[in-house]
Amino acid sequence: MDHLETFFSSIANIDEDNFTLSVPMWQEKKYRKGEFYNEYRNVCKYLGVIKKGVFRTYYVDDKTGEEKNIFFYSNNQFVVAYKSFISQTPCNYFTQAMTDATIYYIHIEQLNKLYSQSHQWEHLGRIIAERAFSVGNDRMESFLFRTAEERYLDLIEQHPDIFNAIPLYHIASYLGIQGPSLSRIRKRMTHQ
Repeated sequence: MDHLETFFSSIANIDEDNFTLSVPMWQEKKYRKGEFYNEYRNVCKYLGVIKKGVFRTYYVDDKTGEEKNIFFYSNNQFVVAYKSFISQTPCNYFTQAMTDATIYYIHIEQLNKLYSQSHQWEHLGRIIAERAFSVGNDRMESFLFRTAEERYLDLIEQHPDIFNAIPLYHIASYLGIQGPSLSRIRKRMTHQ
């Protein structure tokens, strides 16, 4: 729980008393590589905080059957199918552990209870919403305004250890390019 307390203090200034309100509501869960956090057409009922590991959100292209990676989540980040979580409607994506992982998670009803009990937790809810919007918007804009090489550099900045954790074809999918293009980008970067 110390990990969570430090995490929430750093992002939303949640003090010890307010954090203590939440302690009985959090659960710890370990995922094996390949296990799903949330599956397509399931309602996401939990907000997770990654203690250790990497997750991806992806969809399966109806025409080609190809998996397309949309988001990666790693240490000290939230993992959630946010639209499904806040609307309590079925999710359009899969969220899967890419490595063995450990998270802390809370049920939406318990989180809403915290929001009603504490302005600090309500403030955290706003921060989560702002981050979710920002991540989604940044992702969309990266495909509109940035090159694959710039998206690659952003990925390194956001998830510095990801290249040691998952296969390169997942990274290429996330960047919207094919494997050979990723190899060329990586080769150029090592020569700079």
